[in-house]
Parts: sequence; C-alpha cells; structure tokens
Amino acid sequence: MKPARILTIAGSDCSGGAGLQADLKTIIMLGGYGMSAITAITAQNTTGVFAVEPLSPEMVAAQIDACIDDIGVDAVKIGMLGSAAITHIVADRLEKIAAPVVFDPVMIATSGGVLADAETVAAFDRMMALAALTTPNLPELAALGGEAKVRAKTRALLIKGGHGEGPVIEDRLIIDGGEFSFTSQRIDTNHTHGTGCTLASAIATGLGQGMAMDDAVRRAGEFVHAALLAAPGFGAGHGPLGHQAVRL
Repeated sequence: MKPARILTIAGSDCSGGAGLQADLKTIIMLGGYGMSAITAITAQNTTGVFAVEPLSPEMVAAQIDACIDDIGVDAVKIGMLGSAAITHIVADRLEKIAAPVVFDPVMIATSGGVLADAETVAAFDRMMALAALTTPNLPELAALGGEAKVRAKTRALLIKGGHGEGPVIEDRLIIDGGEFSFTSQRIDTNHTHGTGCTLASAIATGLGQGMAMDDAVRRAGEFVHAALLAAPGFGAGHGPLGHQAVRL
C-alpha cells in the first residue's frame, strides 16, 4: 500500500526543532510521505528567533502547485504562514482541493519570537473557515477572539491545554456531535520546541491515512508525549523533541 501523501505548508526552522523540519520528521515516523511548501526562512534555535524572511506569495503557491499537480495530496498541515498575502494565496489553492486541512495558527515561537503580525492573524479567519481542524493553544485561542468565535469559524477545534496550570494537561476536541477530552501527565522539561508543529502534522498524517478525527488526535497526542520523553537534550533553551526515537 502506498503511504499517505502529506503536504506541510510552513516556515523553515534551521535548527530542526520546529516548522517544516519537525513536520517532515513526524510524517515519516508515522508512515506518511512528506512534502513541503516553504513559507518563510527563519534563523532560530532553542534560545530565540533571530531573523525571518518570508518568501513571495507566488513562490509559495508554485511549491504547492508542483506537489499537488504531480504527487497529489491526502492531507495538508499548515503552520507558520509568514504574511497576510501568503495566507490568502494558500487559501486560494486549498479551496480547490478536497483533502483535509489541519491549521495550526502559529503566532509565537516556543522561545518567544513573534511569527505572525496583526494583519496575518486577521487573515487567519479565511484559513479557519476551510480547515477540517484548527489547533490553537490557549494564548492563540485568546488572540483569535476566544472559543466561541473560533468555533463559529472552523469545522472542528482542538484546544491545546499545555499552557494551562497543574500536573495534568487536557486537550479538548470539539467536533459536530460531541466533544472529546484527552489528558496526559505534564512532563517537567524545557525541551518543548516544536510540540505544536509535531501535533498538527501528526493529526494531518492520521487524517490522510483515513483515521477518524478523534483517533487521529489521540494518536498524535501519544506521539508528542513519547517524543517529549525521548528529547535528546540539545540546546541551551527550549530544546527539540526526540521524533526519531518514537515507536508507537
């Protein structure tokens, strides 16, 4: 059987911990075939984001077209978009395909670097409307206007609870017909760089493989938890996960 074809549309993290590098590692480890459309090049590591250079919207669109027109696509993961113009041209492309889209509304890197300006965040409304699932963390949910507003814009919502308090993390999946709660023990670690990217790309891989939404979210959470436990301990700040060590 051929692997599911997963396209990540995201920024590049030169240090390998987040962005499309984390996405591709995740897709491969979960048995998918990974492709990428780079939206922006960043100079970053575990301690911060030092430079961001978005690509032209036309170049982003050309990458998407090249992948879809030849290889095809079974699911799409969207991470850092880089600008409002890129957001709109990506939406133009994705509105024409039937594959499920998982939208991670990236605004701020784990290290604190800002990755989306106000104009780009405003354009996220269009992306949420076409996404099969939107996956904000608690600060992102607040920046997008709160749970009720986001629920009205997207078909399904996964509220990630990692920024909450307490020893147990709860992620809430809200879909038509119900709500699912996924809990895990909080891991005391600084090596959390790329957790959101990893989770979203793992969900997209599951959807591309034909999994139900709740099952895809459950497996993705298990993958992130295992990758956190397997973190190699690199860097002086928020280090990367151990994608390469995970066997589910």
